Amino acid sequence: MNPTELIGFYQEQETQILQTIGDLVREETPSNDKERLDIFVERLSERFSGAGLETETISSPTRGNHLRGRFDKRQFVEKLDAAPALILCHYDTVWPVGSLASHPFRVDDLGWAYGPGIFDMKSSLALADCTLRGIQSLGLRLPRPLTLLATSDEEVGSQTSRELIEEEASRAAYVLVLEPPLPGGKLKTARKGSSHFSLKIKGRAAHAGVEPEKGVSAVQEMAHQILALHGLTDLAAGTTVNVGVVTAGTRSNVVAAHAEAHIDVRAWTEEETGRVGEAIMGLQPNVSGTELVVTGGENRPPLERSVTGGLFEQARRIARPLGIDLEEAGTGGGSDGNLTGALGVPTLDGLGIPGDGAHADHEHIEVDKIAERAAILTLLLLELSP
Repeated sequence: MNPTELIGFYQEQETQILQTIGDLVREETPSNDKERLDIFVERLSERFSGAGLETETISSPTRGNHLRGRFDKRQFVEKLDAAPALILCHYDTVWPVGSLASHPFRVDDLGWAYGPGIFDMKSSLALADCTLRGIQSLGLRLPRPLTLLATSDEEVGSQTSRELIEEEASRAAYVLVLEPPLPGGKLKTARKGSSHFSLKIKGRAAHAGVEPEKGVSAVQEMAHQILALHGLTDLAAGTTVNVGVVTAGTRSNVVAAHAEAHIDVRAWTEEETGRVGEAIMGLQPNVSGTELVVTGGENRPPLERSVTGGLFEQARRIARPLGIDLEEAGTGGGSDGNLTGALGVPTLDGLGIPGDGAHADHEHIEVDKIAERAAILTLLLLELSP
């Protein structure tokens, strides 16, 4: 099939794809609502089974259950023993139950479709669904099997899905992450790694007016530590350290006996992540009599271009016959692609449908880009060779 005809094929399916997106958006799936997540994933399993995947629900006792699907039908796969392609999606959103009342699924006059989690990333589930159906309808043959993961806790750190993701990635030839793209449809070839730390400071309480000399202020010590922590930021290297939450003390007339801070760290490279992490874990008190306790560490490693660049250059070449010039960029936010890239598995992120407003009131996708993105994903599955 001529590549431009492939776009036309998916344009003919646009109404049905948009209906699927609407159905998915109308089921609210906040990360902390296990009951809703488990109901949703069973329905998602039925949908993907209809698209030709052999599906399996993987139980999670504390978060929503996860979905694994395998596509290895002999009539549609040339080499059944080849390392599979891995598609990563998540179905949890940051939107609380009830958000549909104020943010209903709708399409405006510009052809933008709105709804909670539509951009990040309910529309990507529909994108994977329509691509699988398209491959079969067109009688295309993939060079390798396909594995798809739809997980329930990406928005809260992938704590229960990380082992599953890393297990499947270690077997894969490459990983395609259907997270939303950056503005202009740019793919994400670099993501900052993230670390989270907690700093607790113990001082000694005393009456601030009667005998302040008997107290040891945890707040005073925290002031020193906040300055030291923010001093670890290196904007030229893209490294940021942010003390975002601080709690301390009991009353203004009591020398504070305790203080606590929560710290966010972002860095483009593992080297920078290590530098800052070592410095934070090695913090020492400045005020005599205070004690420090530091906990935490790396949450997601950086996704570096060394594991994305090769796939991106191939993807750019593959998309050109469609009349699309793919572009790339980096972002400070993390995804499950950080996990697979850290294993050294070739990874390409940001393949979802263009739009804007992830986690925001104006979250939307551009309907006229659905066919293009489905065509790109189809060709990548047909032609990528890492």
